[in-house]
Amino acid sequence: MKPKYQVIMDDIKSKILSGEYTIFEQIPTESVLQETYNVSRHTVRKAILGLSNEGFLRSEKGSGTYVSNQYQSKSSGNSNNKTIGVITTYLSDYIFPSIIRGIEGRLNKENYSLLLASTNNDVEQEKKALEMMLSYGVDGLIVEPTKSNLYNPNIAYYLSFMEQNIPFIMINAYYEELDVPFLCLDDVQSSYLATRELTSKGHTQIGLISKEDDLQGKFRMKGYIKALGEAKLSFQPEHVFSYNTETKQDLYANLKDFLIKYRDDLTAIVCYNDEVGFVVTNLCRQLGISIPEELSIIGQDNSYMAQNANTKLTTLTHPQEQMGQDAADWVIKRLQGRKDLPNEHYYQPVLIEGETVKELEE
Repeated sequence: MKPKYQVIMDDIKSKILSGEYTIFEQIPTESVLQETYNVSRHTVRKAILGLSNEGFLRSEKGSGTYVSNQYQSKSSGNSNNKTIGVITTYLSDYIFPSIIRGIEGRLNKENYSLLLASTNNDVEQEKKALEMMLSYGVDGLIVEPTKSNLYNPNIAYYLSFMEQNIPFIMINAYYEELDVPFLCLDDVQSSYLATRELTSKGHTQIGLISKEDDLQGKFRMKGYIKALGEAKLSFQPEHVFSYNTETKQDLYANLKDFLIKYRDDLTAIVCYNDEVGFVVTNLCRQLGISIPEELSIIGQDNSYMAQNANTKLTTLTHPQEQMGQDAADWVIKRLQGRKDLPNEHYYQPVLIEGETVKELEE
């Protein structure tokens, strides 16, 4: 458990970094802080002293304590050595290493430093990452949003970046509450192409596995519904399996129940991504469901899994490394003074045929 003065320091620092307390603004008096945090005057003074030493506060005798701008100048360091912050949901698996490799390659060409953080798709960890970036004084930021299909409680931090004219761009998704630049795969088109591939091969009972707390999941469901409509097939809610970040740990068991329940109904499934696609293929192997003879499967994102597995998964492309390069290039050019940069870009997916889709006989 943190000492009480440290809790106070963390809270006041959060309020400064999020813009609730602005630079040169007076913070509440010691008496008010004592009452707010239910602590002694000694504890409050210890917290204020700590924040003053870190450059977040300055005290004026007989006047009060104010938010200082010294933490910005301390953290920014040498202006010739720029640092770009990168916040992703995950670091070590799926397509994220390729995206980071693209970012790093472009930054290295300009001798920019990279400060990396991961949120594990958790808003509290995103808050800590944003506070770290603001405290460090990064010159620009590349962000993969956390739980992008849900309300985000960290909006104030992004507004703080805007107010300080620190350029940032979002990748893979964006927060609909904010008008910010972004680079995304056309997720509607990706799932549309996947579903259309199945309908063109005679499939009429097509399931969908979707992630409900990320914007990609919302858009990929939209593409699935669009393709069903074009094929004059009815949307059947029971054929949609949804999960989120918290229930992902139970994905294997829950998907197993779903496959058993609809084994005789479904002839094909569009998966949220390749990672889910291989969970399905492993479960089918366990349940004795032959792929693609009994069940056709399409993943999305053309991950290393799809490229290197024994069974070549039919999937859709994702720009990965190119997206990373483009995001870094956007931030660099904005820092160089370019004002004519596009605020949004959608990469167009392409179907990659594998071994997991069967054409049904009429």
